[in-house]
Amino acid sequence: MAVTGQQVASVVSAVPTGLRIGGRWVDTDATVKVEDPSTGEVLAAVADASPAEAIAALDAAVAAGPAWAATDPRERGEILRRAFELLHARADDFALLMTLEMGKPLAEARGEVTYGAEFFRWFSEEAVRIAGRYSVAPSGGTRLLTMKQPVGPVYAITPWNFPLAMGTRKIGPALAAGCTVVVKPAAQTPLTTLALMQVLIEAGVPDGVVNVITSSHAGAVSEPIISDPRLRKLTFTGSTEVGRTLIAQSAQRVLKVSMELGGNAPFLVFADADLDRAVDGAMLAKMRNIGEACTAANRFIVHESVAPEFGERLAQRMGALTIGRGIDDGVQVGPLVDAAAVAKVTELVDDAVSSGGRVLTGSGALDGPGYFYSPMVLAEVPPTARMFAEEIFGPVAPITTFASDDEAILLANDTEFGLVSYAFTRDLSRAVTVAERLESGMVGINQGIVSNPAAPFGGIKASGLGREGGPEGIDEYLETKYVGLAL
Repeated sequence: MAVTGQQVASVVSAVPTGLRIGGRWVDTDATVKVEDPSTGEVLAAVADASPAEAIAALDAAVAAGPAWAATDPRERGEILRRAFELLHARADDFALLMTLEMGKPLAEARGEVTYGAEFFRWFSEEAVRIAGRYSVAPSGGTRLLTMKQPVGPVYAITPWNFPLAMGTRKIGPALAAGCTVVVKPAAQTPLTTLALMQVLIEAGVPDGVVNVITSSHAGAVSEPIISDPRLRKLTFTGSTEVGRTLIAQSAQRVLKVSMELGGNAPFLVFADADLDRAVDGAMLAKMRNIGEACTAANRFIVHESVAPEFGERLAQRMGALTIGRGIDDGVQVGPLVDAAAVAKVTELVDDAVSSGGRVLTGSGALDGPGYFYSPMVLAEVPPTARMFAEEIFGPVAPITTFASDDEAILLANDTEFGLVSYAFTRDLSRAVTVAERLESGMVGINQGIVSNPAAPFGGIKASGLGREGGPEGIDEYLETKYVGLAL
């Protein structure tokens, strides 16, 4: 059923446009315009925080910290559980809001609501499982007691590509652990975070426990927060370039950091792979979120004996996708987030073609309005092409070939990144061996999606530090304290 203009106006107008600081909505003189990437039209204008307002948000988080840390774990968990239920009750509104400000089709946006809400449910259950340890010292006499305590105020910087899930993935474990939070969403997609703040208020989160600052100048508002001695934790999802800058800033105060950074995921297809399953997996790994995901398959490394058939099948599937505005019926591919994203993808494709890549399907950037790029498959792309070293962040699948397992692993690991890898094979022994040899924090064997709130999400090398989700996720927001008890 098509979305009406009245529904669009209703959903957008229901979102507050101010900063959320210490239990109050705060307006500012300057504003940030939020654009619909499908049309280029302005959806809304939200407050544009200054450094002073950023510090006010941290003040509020610091003031609320002791009481929140002392709140019973069960109560913290129940609040998160209520937020989980409210997100499901408002799934259609959240999906529409994300589609409007980010561009992904409604079906994908609904999937993100389900995925994002699950972090609140998972960490509502983890809140009551924070445990320590008691033991007798090997030499006797002394008792060794370890306890886990909240790290303290958290600054969470979230990206534009998954505006709900990246918020819940950070806020959920922080609240479960007993930490207070200042959240800064991406300037392109602040509306979803502001709507999420409404849910948290209704779920019972006390004033000051979660604060939201929206801003068009991320560096200016982040620097005073990161340099403030009261901040205890920084968590960021975004590019490796920005992550390196934030790590450098954090090093001055030796802040505890979690960094979920860029990816360059290899997608390996071995000669014995089930090609039906491999193509299905490729569609998921490449086209989720229009390719604008750090987990997106970036390099298709396919055995030379099956590469022609795999390429032809993938091109047929990607070429048949329906492109359009995400709120329209039947649309499978929405726009990229902005003009800069289209320009970057175009630049990488031009380089690959000039290097010898052959277009199997796709015509490139489409005329506006909006920032659309047709899904594209490239064959015979040499590993020296730029898109084999840089994140594409768009609906383009470059294919290169290999002759041996060793060559496949060498190509896959030939990157500074190490977030996720995918491999398709029917051989169990090969699957285990490949999983062990791939240099990435996550591996998908015969599947194109690995993200799961119950599993630790994160990478190695230049793809980041720390893990989000799973039992490991809450540890990022806890400190371990050892107490020696002399008897």
